[in-house]
Amino acid sequence: MPMSAKTTPDSSRSQTLDRGLSILEFIASTDEAPSIDQVSEHLGLGRSVTYRIIRTLEDHRLVVRDANGKLGGGNQLLALAANVRSDLRASAMPALSQLANTLEMTSFLVVPDADEVVTIEVVEPSRTAAHIAYRPGTRHPRTKGAPGIALLAADPKVSSARSAVKAARKVGWAYSESEVIQGMASVAAPVTTQPGEPVAAIAVVHLAANFDAQTVAPAVLHAARSLENKLSSSRT
Repeated sequence: MPMSAKTTPDSSRSQTLDRGLSILEFIASTDEAPSIDQVSEHLGLGRSVTYRIIRTLEDHRLVVRDANGKLGGGNQLLALAANVRSDLRASAMPALSQLANTLEMTSFLVVPDADEVVTIEVVEPSRTAAHIAYRPGTRHPRTKGAPGIALLAADPKVSSARSAVKAARKVGWAYSESEVIQGMASVAAPVTTQPGEPVAAIAVVHLAANFDAQTVAPAVLHAARSLENKLSSSRT
């Protein structure tokens, strides 16, 4: 069933802008570059409407089309994203880099966004021939995946019956397998600047078949505490 673009009955909001943002979100979330027809079908919009919006996005270099008519993000998106949580991302880079190269696994920084979590920084290990590629902008429900579970566990206002959240509250880190990417496992630890206020989670991802959570967790916890200390010292 096609997923309709968000409806905005409030007349103070722009339906055209809402549709354009929905198109950008869809293009960014797909593993394979979609065509205009696929975007139109997925969002439940007419092809002519979809085409006009995409042409406008192209004019602003937010979307590009290849020779086969497939759509991808334009270079202007990089400029817009450059300052997204730039202070947090910059503060996290040393801890993420050390974590990635110590464990030889891809490390990443995740922040909450309403009922979802979104990856805002990724560091791949520099000394391994094979590792998991993971891209900034990846998002998933907060109830799935180790980073989401870690953020839920660190928030005392959240009441969850899920055993993984309860376990994370006891040990300080969360584990998940095949919840976001099939065959992949992840360990994450929350980053809090004040008790009960998780601002982010630091995580690593690797093939589930070669993943020992108990061995990985101490390094992830250390990275999260390192970032906490840096954020706290910058506030004083």
